[in-house]
Amino acid sequence: MSENTTKTISTNLQENMDYLSQAMQIDVSFDLVYRVVHVGGREACIYFIDGFCKDELMQKMLQYFMDMKPEDLPADAHGMIKKKAPYVEIDLADNYEKIQYSILSGVFVLMIDGYDRAVLIDSRTYPARSVEEPAKDRTLRGSKDGFVETIVFNTALIRRRIRDRHLRMEMMNAGETSKTDIVVCYMEDRVDKEFLREIKNKIKNIKVDALTMNQQSLAECLYPHKWYNPFPKFKYTERPDTAAAQILEGNIIILVDNAPSVMVMPTSFFDVVEEADDYYFPPITGTYLRISRFIITVLTYIISPLYLLLMQNPQWIPENFQFIAVKENVNVPIVLQFLILELAIDGLRLAAVNTPNMLSTPLSIMAALVLGEFSVKSGWFNSEVMLYMAFVAIASYTQPNYEMGYALKFMRIINLVLTSIFNVWGFIAGVAILLLSLISNKTVSKQSYLYPLIPFEWKKLKNLLFRVRLPGSRD
Repeated sequence: MSENTTKTISTNLQENMDYLSQAMQIDVSFDLVYRVVHVGGREACIYFIDGFCKDELMQKMLQYFMDMKPEDLPADAHGMIKKKAPYVEIDLADNYEKIQYSILSGVFVLMIDGYDRAVLIDSRTYPARSVEEPAKDRTLRGSKDGFVETIVFNTALIRRRIRDRHLRMEMMNAGETSKTDIVVCYMEDRVDKEFLREIKNKIKNIKVDALTMNQQSLAECLYPHKWYNPFPKFKYTERPDTAAAQILEGNIIILVDNAPSVMVMPTSFFDVVEEADDYYFPPITGTYLRISRFIITVLTYIISPLYLLLMQNPQWIPENFQFIAVKENVNVPIVLQFLILELAIDGLRLAAVNTPNMLSTPLSIMAALVLGEFSVKSGWFNSEVMLYMAFVAIASYTQPNYEMGYALKFMRIINLVLTSIFNVWGFIAGVAILLLSLISNKTVSKQSYLYPLIPFEWKKLKNLLFRVRLPGSRD
């Protein structure tokens, strides 16, 4: 960091104005606003970002300062904020680095001639959408609010649910240029102190120009190793109730400004596949939903490689299940059909994201006709292959985590290729690669990714597999 940025401000207002004007090129940017006024008979200057200040509040504050008499003006800035400033969120700064950062963050800055510190009035307001239910993390029951892109709103949604004196929210920032705000949220009496210290040190030592993709950029900085293992190292949620539950379990939540979701760490395989609906229903229903999701998750991985294996070895099919065999001629190898459909499904997902709402219905009908009936009649695909891939495509949406869904997809494709080349040994090798990837994977806290299965701890595993009564419930 340069010496000029850490330089303390002068008591001469004109000198301070000249420095800021040169450093920030205030006259070039239209939204950087400054205005010279008189406060208590002295010359003063205010700085703010147009669009970040609450207009009515600042008008009242400015009127109050301009109406001050010379005898009412305190001798220093400390006296100003203690006795004369009619506002709660107020601070002082004595160096140009903090002043520039405050202005660019939207803080209202007041500099008065003769004062050796600037007065920082936090009257920020950010453009934000309403805290409506997230489109992805929907539940049948439970709260219908969700995180937004404004970090202060998100911390308030968590505070509303956890009214405990041990809840901590530490503000940090990363990025030499972006200086993105990051909040580390945890329960002081429940968190792993060593892991917390490690995460905070990693954030402090991040050396990047900007967190361009906010959370994803931060995730890659916190966990730069083993990028080739596709299984997710973090859990993301857009639901404040889920985040609050994770905090109460002793986990760490990281909020990044401009991101409408939070990162949960540490995260194991069983944490990723959990869903809020598991807890918003009675224990027996929640257990059924959870076990069903586990079974369907396994089926999305194994069903297409297993079908390919059986088609390569039709003598293994029991007599009662002969109906699963392909009835019509196979013009395109079955493995190639599966791989083409894997790519086509992703193409449909991308098209759905970028399709205007007014065209979504006709294009969906067109895609269903072309990829369904016409593709089978043309001879490119067999109806049995289309059936199993349709199951895989629909069942993958029971998985609440996108990263986990794509990790299973990559493993499924590897298994399909190995099975087509090496037959049964390829199938076994594909399953072995999946298990090896899960076992060798580690959480951010360097614990087993399959805990409490590996190392085995029945009591905790039982609570993850079966929905039990919540703490505090009466029998």
